Amino acid sequence: MKRLPVLSLLLCLCSVYFVGIYLFVGGFLLVRLEVNRTSGCGDVLQPGGEPADFCRVRPRFRRAVLLIIDALKIDFARFDPSNAAPRPHENKLPVLEETTAARPSHCRLYPFRADPPTTTMQRIKGFTTGSLPTFVDVGNNFASSAILEDNLIHQLGQVGKRVVFMGDDTWENLFPKKFHRSLPFPSFNVKDLHTVDNGILQHLYTTMIGGDWDVLVAHFLGVDHCGHRFGPDHPAMADKLTQMDGVIRSVMDRLQNDTLLVVMGDHGMTDTGDHGGESQKETDAALFLYSPAPLFPGPPSQSEPDVVPQTDLVPTLALLLGIPIPYSSVGQVLLPLFPPHGQGAVGSLSQLEALWINAKQVNRFLETYSGMAKDIPPESLSQLKDEFSRLSSEYLSTVREGRPPSPELAASLQAYLTSVRDTCRATWARFNPFKMAAGLVILAFACLMCFILSELSLVLIRENGYGLKAPVVVALTAGVCVAVGQLFTQGYIEVAWCLAAAALSSELVFFWTAYGSRTAAVSKNGSKALKYVSWLTLRKLLIPPLLVSLLRCASLLSDSYVIAEGRVVTFLLFSLALYIPIHLNWDGLLLPPSHDPLKSAGLLPSPALSPSTVRKESSTLLACSGLLVGSLYLSLSFHGCREEQGSCQPSPFLSPLSRLQDSQLKNIHYVLSVFSLGLWTYLLRRCLRHYGNLNSSGGTVFTARWILPLLSVCLGLHWAVSATPEDSFRNLGELISLAQLSLPRAAFCLLGLGLFLIWLDPLTVFIKTRAAASARNSLLPLPRYRASTGISPQAELHHLIPQIYQRMRRSLDDDAAEPSGGGEVDNRPAVEAYGLGTVYSAPLLLFCGLLGIGLLLLHPEGMALSFLLLLLEMGALLLIHASSTTLNGLHGTYSGEFNVPWAPIVMWALAATQFFHATGHLPTFPSIQWGAAFVGFPDGHTGTILPASLVTLNTFASHILFAVGCPLLLFWPLVCEVRGSRGGGRACGDEEEDAVMEMRLRENPQQFSAALLQLSTRYLFIHGAQVFASVSAAAILRRHLMVWKVFAPKLMFEASGFLVSSVSLLIGVTLVLRVDVAVGRWFKRILPDASR
Repeated sequence: MKRLPVLSLLLCLCSVYFVGIYLFVGGFLLVRLEVNRTSGCGDVLQPGGEPADFCRVRPRFRRAVLLIIDALKIDFARFDPSNAAPRPHENKLPVLEETTAARPSHCRLYPFRADPPTTTMQRIKGFTTGSLPTFVDVGNNFASSAILEDNLIHQLGQVGKRVVFMGDDTWENLFPKKFHRSLPFPSFNVKDLHTVDNGILQHLYTTMIGGDWDVLVAHFLGVDHCGHRFGPDHPAMADKLTQMDGVIRSVMDRLQNDTLLVVMGDHGMTDTGDHGGESQKETDAALFLYSPAPLFPGPPSQSEPDVVPQTDLVPTLALLLGIPIPYSSVGQVLLPLFPPHGQGAVGSLSQLEALWINAKQVNRFLETYSGMAKDIPPESLSQLKDEFSRLSSEYLSTVREGRPPSPELAASLQAYLTSVRDTCRATWARFNPFKMAAGLVILAFACLMCFILSELSLVLIRENGYGLKAPVVVALTAGVCVAVGQLFTQGYIEVAWCLAAAALSSELVFFWTAYGSRTAAVSKNGSKALKYVSWLTLRKLLIPPLLVSLLRCASLLSDSYVIAEGRVVTFLLFSLALYIPIHLNWDGLLLPPSHDPLKSAGLLPSPALSPSTVRKESSTLLACSGLLVGSLYLSLSFHGCREEQGSCQPSPFLSPLSRLQDSQLKNIHYVLSVFSLGLWTYLLRRCLRHYGNLNSSGGTVFTARWILPLLSVCLGLHWAVSATPEDSFRNLGELISLAQLSLPRAAFCLLGLGLFLIWLDPLTVFIKTRAAASARNSLLPLPRYRASTGISPQAELHHLIPQIYQRMRRSLDDDAAEPSGGGEVDNRPAVEAYGLGTVYSAPLLLFCGLLGIGLLLLHPEGMALSFLLLLLEMGALLLIHASSTTLNGLHGTYSGEFNVPWAPIVMWALAATQFFHATGHLPTFPSIQWGAAFVGFPDGHTGTILPASLVTLNTFASHILFAVGCPLLLFWPLVCEVRGSRGGGRACGDEEEDAVMEMRLRENPQQFSAALLQLSTRYLFIHGAQVFASVSAAAILRRHLMVWKVFAPKLMFEASGFLVSSVSLLIGVTLVLRVDVAVGRWFKRILPDASR
């Protein structure tokens, strides 16, 4: 088998796809330009006065306390006295309503709206800098880097105010060495509800009593972690909110008149306790402002805002505390906190003065940014500048003349500030059209390249990968030339364009090489001219399976389709499951052929398969189709819900057992999960035992016999421990904590050991030598001796293969024909081999099964049922493909090749997407199951690589399993091979060819390599076409209303899924090549003169 050309071609193909994705994403998801300038006390002047130090003016408040309750959504803060049966998250913060009612001039409660993405780090950036985040910033949530833009913490430090921080350690990463005193606590462990909050409470009140602070920031995490772990409707949430109510009361009691209290949430949460997206439940947090001294002129009025954007907190706090507004802020001051013109205390800012300072600062930022970035539309920029000039003239003339300002002036200043923010928001969704276009072209050519590779795989394999050398050389040359050109013209190298030149040039050269290979094939073999000339025709592209795939790709342009993708993909898979038997019946292959007297008389060749065989295969196909349809229907019970789906209810199996309050329901879920896990393990071992693969003493068999069941036991015990409430067994608390740590880690170790053993020693073949006397007569029945007590007589009859390989069969035939040959011929004993017919598929199947249990460890316990359905669906697809291949043998047109048709490959790829949804995932950020990062690491992580890897494995588990198991589509028709089904029309009564199963691949190494390459490229083509469709949808609809809510997340998930699928496919193919090396060495040991 030609291993190097297969791997090289696949690696180059994947690399081209990766470059295309990298280019497009780089042009589509750009981070906005940061203006690294800071405001100073001399920059912001008193309205109408001479230049002065703004910071020397006495501020309205000398101190401020910021209590940030992570994920405090506005619904948690409201109080409804008429609600007699509140849910766990309702009416638990009565202090806010009581204070608002009793002291309306001292406090306000507002909805506090965040800009998406609603992740903690981006929200901290938002309400300290006053700037707007970009979509791609969500990826930095676990790699918090220091904020370089001007911000409140920096300005407070510049004027000498002592900022004391305690709580979420994200602040320490964002503002290193910026605090007068800092007490950070680890924040990433969402299962820990108390460490951060209790740590704050140990220092909060003593710090307030002491005088060593000016601004106190306390960031509580318990509510957010409770939402992630249990959801909002859990008694633990009621306890947390009640605790926060007490904290707010205690802080209010310790405040002085010159101190402002700000209680706020950074974001909200969904009904499942998640956040990150842009639904109203995620963006609407709570903002509570309070001071012992009167803060507002009176009770709430009609003119007060219904919602306060988070960016507005920055200029408001800055002016109330007497510091400059951060340079890059686009927020607007909250006017009710400032007195009307002429009504405030001497020296305090009025509403109009605050608006003027705010507008002057925003205009300065706008001028600086537009000069640096050049991306704001010129007409919008000109309009904003003209408006500010007009307002500036009107305001300054009013101040000079000493007349009262008109009410319209304040409204105009507010409108100007709103216009600037809206313009910036639209601008910072900017794109690089050149990179996007380059990415689209490279991805389109990559898809075409993939299709051509699948059609010309045999030609390229026969050339030993020679056609790959020219594209690689040209790619390297083009990349180096572009890099040199950039150095001479720009003085620096932009890697993206070097990669683009390399990828595009390699694709063009490949197309030319492929055209030459086609021409060479035609000239060398005229009989195959039609085969190679027509490798890219409408007839090949418009077959039903490809039409289904292309239809799905076209549908990605619809936001409604993306929202309902889980059910639509299930329907498409169901349709293809029906297409296969209907197509076979249309061709007259599903039922036995009618009786023909000419065939009985021998005047016409008999069919390749007997009627009983046809009936058996047809029954298998129909039964597996029914199993597939049933699995598809049941898998719908495990889907999650998007916010756009309205009344949709997420699957109860998505909740961990620890969230369930009903003990009986929890026990039922646990029993079902353990049963599914046990059945998964049993089915894998049963399949391996049936084909005689559990008889040897190698590493793979050891894994199947011991590691697989031990891993299942560890997983079942881990579920039991995780479902145990923390306060159930207080005396055993330490033991339970130890088990929560050790059991999953033991499972990880077993998983790693099992995968390593499969890779190290993949053979599952058991060899037994026979006495010469029994070998001389091949007509004698097979010996009664079994390799192990685990193999059944039927399996021994069908899969004990004494003459699988041609050389072995020849040696046995020569030995039987030799009357005095003794027991050996050329000192080579006759052998019997158990499990040789499934030598390739057995280790791959066990690898997938073991990996599946490891991935299940990262999911909620209820997903065990879904994973069992995944295994059944994979088995049904393989058997449908095998039976279909056997029935197609009725035509007797077997050519000696092992090509896998498009239909099973398309179904296999669709199943990966279908089970992405059936494991509770969605192409949205709030649906990411962050709890996977803490499986085996309940105390959190010190870095970000490991948790990010665990979350990736959890999210794309179905993509991994189907990609690694993709080569099974090549092997399974051979595993289920019926004698004579590949005999090219041989009559059933003639001498039948042995069902040598996967050993047929060893006898045709070129066809084996070509078929493996073709299968891999076709699978990549399906996924690559989906990525190209998502990229095209994002590019075409980049100004669509739903682009950041639907199309951009879909693009990110589709691209990430392709990357994971590509790597997993390479792992599966490499494992097959590793098995082939081991098989070759095995044959050399058995037959020393064999060189294959």
